[in-house]
Amino acid sequence: MRKRALGVAALATLALAATGCGGAEPAAPTASSGASAPATAAAGGGTLVIWADPSRVQPLQPFAEAFGKENGVKVEVKEISKDNQTTFLTASQQGSGPDIMIGAHDWIGNLVQNGAIDPITLTEEQKGAFSAKALQAVTFNGQIYGAPYAVENIALIRNTKLAPDAPASIEDLIAQGKKLKADGKVKEVLCLPVGQKGDAFHVYPIFASAGGALFGATSTGDPDPKTVLLGSPDSVKAFEKLKDLGEKGDGALRTSITNENYIVNFAGGKCAYLVSGPWAIADVKKAGVSYDISPVPAFKDGKPATPFVGVQTFFVASKGKSKALAQEFVANYVTNVDVAMALYKADPRPPALSAALQQVQAEDPDAVKFMDAGKDGMPMPAIPEMAAIWEPFGIAENAAVKGGDAAEAAAAAQKAVDGALKN
Repeated sequence: MRKRALGVAALATLALAATGCGGAEPAAPTASSGASAPATAAAGGGTLVIWADPSRVQPLQPFAEAFGKENGVKVEVKEISKDNQTTFLTASQQGSGPDIMIGAHDWIGNLVQNGAIDPITLTEEQKGAFSAKALQAVTFNGQIYGAPYAVENIALIRNTKLAPDAPASIEDLIAQGKKLKADGKVKEVLCLPVGQKGDAFHVYPIFASAGGALFGATSTGDPDPKTVLLGSPDSVKAFEKLKDLGEKGDGALRTSITNENYIVNFAGGKCAYLVSGPWAIADVKKAGVSYDISPVPAFKDGKPATPFVGVQTFFVASKGKSKALAQEFVANYVTNVDVAMALYKADPRPPALSAALQQVQAEDPDAVKFMDAGKDGMPMPAIPEMAAIWEPFGIAENAAVKGGDAAEAAAAAQKAVDGALKN
């Protein structure tokens, strides 16, 4: 799953626009798709620069061109494929950044802290056009930063020829995975990336079900960076659970399973269970694997296995040279069903726009299943302090999976995060 003035009528027309999308390739929108352009945009002239990752450049191009023609401006969609957040921040500080940046909602705290993005005011009607979880994710310190366009979370993807039924618990999954391995039908109990640096994002549902937590909560329910819980007794128990599932335990979590090979292994039939997101489905389909999608199961006596929920977002750059054009593009194009569907077809992650999601749900049952798997998930904390969590957590996870002392690993992670945050 944050911006400024969006144009009052832009989202009011979405429900009508959705009925006309059909299953065909989306056509480039016209000014009638949403609110009329403000005088600053309609006057013509100027350049609007959008930075996007490789999967979004092509689907955005026709809409960018249409916007340029309608407003008499030049629109450039530039591909950024490495260290996108850092690249954007550096360029912003140097005055060479874009007018619009596309990225994950959990960047928000850091971007706001560095004065890189503007808040956006939405009417109640406009807010209602997005899913509640997407809007929650892009809200920081009571303000909305950016236009959410896709929601994503991980789930359990299973090979239905090897595992016809969804496991009722992690214990059931491990038992079935171990049996399949013992029978020589698979090479791995579970395909969940750990690697040499750990992977907090993918293992978090299991960690949470075991009672682990990252932060305490403020009085408003937001994550409290002053209360880091990686070394708490409950988190120590959770790391011990990861150790039990690791290389000297059940062998389900292995450092040899990485982000580079976990999907490939599943697609190649080397494991019956894969913990991943919508981005894995294209490779799974290409391999001809018969599959189904269900929530990551919890431990039998554990807490819910809540995944992180991420929201892909269009941000309006605070230091962009064409801020009025950026606001207008976000208002009339990002909030348009055609754009949402074009982005979805290029990279199938459930849309944040409710009207587009309804269309996707009618056409793609996988989207419904991923949304169901994430319905109780936790939006990725957008506080800037979250950046201090990833590496220490990963190191602790890696140590536990290798069979190290869980309490020592958790204590080291706690010390590292508290040191970074000066708690």
